[in-house]
Amino acid sequence: MRSLLWGRGVSALGDGLWFTIWALYLTRIAGLPPVTVGVGLAVASAAGMAAAVPLGAFADRAGARPVLVTLTLVRAAAMAGYLAVDGTWSFLAVTVPFTALATGSTAVRTALITGLVTEPAERVRALAQQRVAQHVGYAVGAGLGALVLTADARWAYTLAIAGNAVSFLVLAGATLLVPAPAPAPRATTRVVLKDRPFLCVTAATAVLSLCWAMLSAGLPLWLSGRTHLPLGLGGVVVVISSVGIAVFQVPFSRFARTASQAARTAVVSGVVLAGSCVLLATTSGGAGVVATGVVVLAALLHVVGELGYVAANWGLSVRLMREEAKGAYQGATEAATATVQMVGPGVFTLAVGGLGGPGWLLVAVVFLAAVAPVPALTRWAVRTRELAAVH
Repeated sequence: MRSLLWGRGVSALGDGLWFTIWALYLTRIAGLPPVTVGVGLAVASAAGMAAAVPLGAFADRAGARPVLVTLTLVRAAAMAGYLAVDGTWSFLAVTVPFTALATGSTAVRTALITGLVTEPAERVRALAQQRVAQHVGYAVGAGLGALVLTADARWAYTLAIAGNAVSFLVLAGATLLVPAPAPAPRATTRVVLKDRPFLCVTAATAVLSLCWAMLSAGLPLWLSGRTHLPLGLGGVVVVISSVGIAVFQVPFSRFARTASQAARTAVVSGVVLAGSCVLLATTSGGAGVVATGVVVLAALLHVVGELGYVAANWGLSVRLMREEAKGAYQGATEAATATVQMVGPGVFTLAVGGLGGPGWLLVAVVFLAAVAPVPALTRWAVRTRELAAVH
């Protein structure tokens, strides 16, 4: 697990670097129209959602470790390919494999970790440690990305892209150092696609992933269009979130040791995130110390809600998955999350940007409605597994 942690941290550093610079590199250096970039990323994201479950099932059959190494190497080659992008078709040729395989890679990585760690409670803890390493790497990478943007020269972007490609090679090498769990030759996508209780639980909890778009899209729109607060406050909130995740994600894993406990944690997460939305709604037209304090308090609630959501999502997906189809089940989980992430910016643009304060209240209702059925759905899923064990 230590090898995977180091590999994930280095790879996340490259990710943080790339996600800081990609928009300017593609539009300013590669000379692509913003519409082309947006459409290409949408196509790639859709392909990733469609491929997640089949890739997970393939990892079940062929082995999670070799499949993850292969996906990582393909993404390394695609990242290096960005250096040769000079038009729409070359952009699509590298963006589709790079972006589309990201969702499947996450699912296969989770399958690999759950194959290496057999105790369910320890699985959630191991996944939490991976996320901490990821966020530390992102923070360092984003700092390096800021230096690249400051230089704003082709040579700086070239070094950054080459560095990110190398970070994927490091991740592939680190993955090769861990044991290879035994494959399940008969695993197929059908087992998860027919598992209605699991899919219902996954769909409900995936809605909580709107919390990420809440920071990346909702809060900046709110600060700039509906308050008199400094825009830099959004950056402060991101720092609070990053520090909170790095410090508390592993301890929060204890709240998802069983399926029923994870379901309760999901409910608490939804309630807390809804409370964060309500607090933000009260800052409409606000300025000064009081409004700033309310935004910071909302940020603290958001951190708690995000920590709870992530822990609950792992707890439910790990506890409720079929052991012989880990990859396929994690693929379904990642596909659901990716779907919500794709529509998330649009939701907050329409709700917060269009409706203002009532938009935050609408999002709060969405959070509450999503988590309300999770305990009952989880009990349904647990019952179906108990019946299957009896028969």
